[in-house]
Order: sequence, then C-alpha cells, then structure tokens
Amino acid sequence: MISRHVLPMLAAALLSLPFVAPTQAKELPDFTDLVEAESDSVVNISTTSSRKDGAPGAEGEEDPLDFFRRQPPGGGQPQDREGRSLGSGFIISADGYIMTNAHVVDAGDDITVRLSDKREFTAKVIGSDKRSDVALIKIDAGGLPAVKLGDANKLKVGEWVLAIGSPFGFESTVTAGIVSAKGRTLPQETFTPFIQTDVAINPGNSGGPLFNMKGEVIGINSQIYSRTGGFMGLSFAIPIDVAMDIANQLRTTGRVTRGRIGVVIQEVTKELAESFGLAKPIGALVNSVEKGGPADRAGVETSDVIIKFDGKEVKSSNELPRIVAATRPGNKSTVTVWRKGAPKDLPVVVGELADDKRAEKPKKAPAKVGDAVEKLGMRLSELSAEQRKEMGIANGLLVEDVQGNAAKAGIRRGDVLLALNNQDVKSIEQLNQIVGGFDKARSVALLIRRGDSSLYIPLRLGN
Repeated sequence: MISRHVLPMLAAALLSLPFVAPTQAKELPDFTDLVEAESDSVVNISTTSSRKDGAPGAEGEEDPLDFFRRQPPGGGQPQDREGRSLGSGFIISADGYIMTNAHVVDAGDDITVRLSDKREFTAKVIGSDKRSDVALIKIDAGGLPAVKLGDANKLKVGEWVLAIGSPFGFESTVTAGIVSAKGRTLPQETFTPFIQTDVAINPGNSGGPLFNMKGEVIGINSQIYSRTGGFMGLSFAIPIDVAMDIANQLRTTGRVTRGRIGVVIQEVTKELAESFGLAKPIGALVNSVEKGGPADRAGVETSDVIIKFDGKEVKSSNELPRIVAATRPGNKSTVTVWRKGAPKDLPVVVGELADDKRAEKPKKAPAKVGDAVEKLGMRLSELSAEQRKEMGIANGLLVEDVQGNAAKAGIRRGDVLLALNNQDVKSIEQLNQIVGGFDKARSVALLIRRGDSSLYIPLRLGN
C-alpha cells in the first residue's frame, strides 16, 4: 500500500515531467497554390437560343435567376425571348480550343466564352458527341493559358481532387473533395467509366475541369445524382483520356467512331459462373448474337462468355462495351471466349457503332397449354412453326406457368426457353432427358427470350 505521505510527492513528480503532445493528424491539403496557378484556364460558357416563354429550355443548366424574367406580366401571352444556359469549360490549347460538355452547348444558337480576365468571345462548335457528353469549341484568340493534362488511370480512390467552375453563374467557384470510386457505369452511359467524387457540383459546373493535387486535369465534371436538382454528395466526371480521344476525333474528322461486334451481353453471376464451369464470376455472357454481324462472322455463339478482348481482361460485363467501343472500326482483333469449359480465341473484324435505333414493340407469344418439367418448376408448351417464324427463332418452349425456384429466379409466364446451359431446347421430351441427367442440387443456366431480347437466368434445381 502506498503511504498517504507519498502520494503528494508522486503527483508533484508527474507534474514536473515535460508535456508530450499526441501525434498530430495529417494536415488537410492546401489548395491555394493550385487555384492561383490554374484558375485562369477555366472559362464560363453561356449560350442563348431563340424560343418562346414556356417552351422547353436548353439542355444545359439554365440561369436560376432567369425564372423571374420568364413569366409574362399579368399572366399574358408568351413572348419571343432568348433562352439562356450556363456552364463551364477549360482551355486545352493556347490557340483557343476549349473542352466542355455536349449538353452545355448543343441547344445554343450563340455561344459566349468569358475568360477570367473578363474578356468575352463568340465560340464556334468544332464538334459534339452526345454519347460521351463531350464537346470541343474554339474561340479566336491566342496566347491563352492552357491546362496541364494528367493520367486518370493513375487516380486512386480516396485521393483529393478539386473542381473550378461557375455553379449557378458564380464564376471561378472552387470546391474540393475526394475520389469516391472509379469506373462507374451510369444508366444509358455504357461507354464512359465515370470517376465518382464527393466534390460539390451544381448546375453551371458542367463542363468544368476536375484537378488532381498536381494541378493536372484528370476529368470533366459532367453529372450529379440528385433528388433535389442540387448537390447530394454524388458527382461524376468523364476521365480526361476518354474525353481527349473524343476531342481529337472531333477536331480531325468532325465525328466520333466507335467499335461494335454485335452481341447482347449480361453480367456473369456466381450461379452462372458455376453453371458454365468458370472458377469465378468474370467476363460478359453472350445471350444473343446479331445475325451476320462481326461476332457472328467470327464464330461467337450464344452462351459464350467473353473473358478477353484484344488481350484485355474483361472482369465484368460493363467493361466490354467500353473496350470494344474504344477499338477503331475495321481493326482486326481477338476475342477470347469461355466455351464448354475451356478458353477459345476467335479473330474478329470490329464493325462501326451506328446511331441508336428505336426498338420495336415486343411481340407477345400466344399461349398454349402443355406438359411440365418438375425440376425446373415450369409448365411448358411447344411452339408451332408459325410462332417460331414470327419470333425469328429456330426452337424454344413457351413458359405457360411458373412456380417455386423458377419464379424466385425471375422467370415469367410468356417467356420462351431457348437453351439450357450450352444445349438448344427443341422439345419437351428432349428437355426432360437433359434435366433428368442432372443432380437436384446443381445450378443450370436458362437462356430466356423475353419480348425482342434475351437473357440468361441461373436456376438451382430442386429445393
């Protein structure tokens, strides 16, 4: 036991020891030098378009203050006026080439570029690509401060990044954050591996640059995810290497070409990987091949899993469209498929992706009562020759009813079963023979025709 006379002595000794501060946390980055060096290369872009009040506005971000001037006094008739759109951009060459978003300039009749020194120029659109949302414009000026371009492939998740732009028309606004994710695929945006950040981006930031800490542009701020129309922590930028490839094509030819091979693909799930004998879920599963297209001529088949294209590994299905699209039409490439438990190399001549075509309304297959396959949990019927001809298929069975595991897997009444694993389904008798040889606990991959499209659905047999 410590004597009560000793305690005051110990306290005095502890108080006499030198104070040691805890380890200091890493300081937050200082952006001041970066902003001072690079802000002059960022421009404000405004467009005007002749339209009537009340008509839909431009595709770019509209000036929010313009709302109050939009309403005719006393609720009178709409008047002819100029629609206004605001956005950002950045100078990529000293002779006046500027990069921005396609949606900023596409709907404008007149485009005005305002520099940081307040000079204004009328810009000409060199080219615009809606698929990537990249546009290249030019002003008649020289000796301009151009940005330095970085390598988006070296960008790391968690790295600090900075945006400069004109949100809501407030020029030279600086916001910062970190890289939240890389290679994001957005709905209707299959050709761009977006950089996701938590940098505050708002209407008017579109087309502005995303800088790394070296002062290099590594992306173009393009989209936000928002339920309110304002920033909610999810911003998306186009990688600068993708944007520069588009800009170079626009500058040299005035248009953008993309490769295609003519396949419809889907993600390989764990269950589908097991069904096709893959060690892990990788690649892009081919659920249909365009007749007479590049892949068809190369020998690609339905149920192939594309695991490589031109030596580039396809880790997931969303990577394949980007890799193929980046390949020049006419290029002789090699597509590596996983077929019946082994890889196979096929030579393919890449075609050119045409403009999107409007899909025709799906045709509904007529109902017809028939037999049942107990293990699959479906009641099926055979299609007539006329029905197969109408749907453009050589074989298949109509799903009349669905229950159990099949219903849970997402198979629907009215679907057409085309194949099971690698075997075409030609009749109920043949299907019964195929399924009869399977263990109850295994998974199988069913190729289902739904409307005018097809997809593979994994299904575990039995309970």
